[in-house]
Amino acid sequence: MSTTTVFAGNQKEEAMADSVRIALSRAITDPRPPIPQFSDISERLDYLHWLGEMSDRLYKRIPDQQVRIEFLRTTWYEARRAGLDPALVLGLIQVESAFRKYAVSPVGAHGYMQVMPFWTRVIGDGDRSKLFHMQSNLRFGCSILRMYLDMEKGDLFLALGRYNGSRGRPEYPNAVLAAWKKWEHQRETLKTVAAEDSAGRK
Repeated sequence: MSTTTVFAGNQKEEAMADSVRIALSRAITDPRPPIPQFSDISERLDYLHWLGEMSDRLYKRIPDQQVRIEFLRTTWYEARRAGLDPALVLGLIQVESAFRKYAVSPVGAHGYMQVMPFWTRVIGDGDRSKLFHMQSNLRFGCSILRMYLDMEKGDLFLALGRYNGSRGRPEYPNAVLAAWKKWEHQRETLKTVAAEDSAGRK
């Protein structure tokens, strides 16, 4: 069974309060680059351990090291920015697109997080091609999932159903929750990509 054909996103366009639409629009257009900020060295070290561990796990799916590290940095940043666990976002991407940047579902959802193009009109500038841009796709996807979580008062099962356009059905939420566990950070694994991280910033 292919996760890209069975579970690809089909968010529904629904009425939303102006305040919600404006907040989402501001979140999408925030120009700040995905540069993480840390309060102390232990947080930075934990991030580098996470980056190294996830890079190893993702190697077969994204063989190009530069693309893989950029993808992980951006995923971590956009997930944390939206108040989400990066492992949850990685699990959702696995189920939605199998980590394919240019994935297009039968219903027209685009990119890593399988965002429906109508969102670019509702909260963006209408340019659906941006959904194939790594950071734009991840920002849209994370912001939309955050909105659904807020709408469902923190109920992740129902929020994931909304994200997939299958609210109330168990198949999609269960698939994402199972994939989430596979991407959890094993903090005892002391691997680092500090050299890669430093090189990427030059």
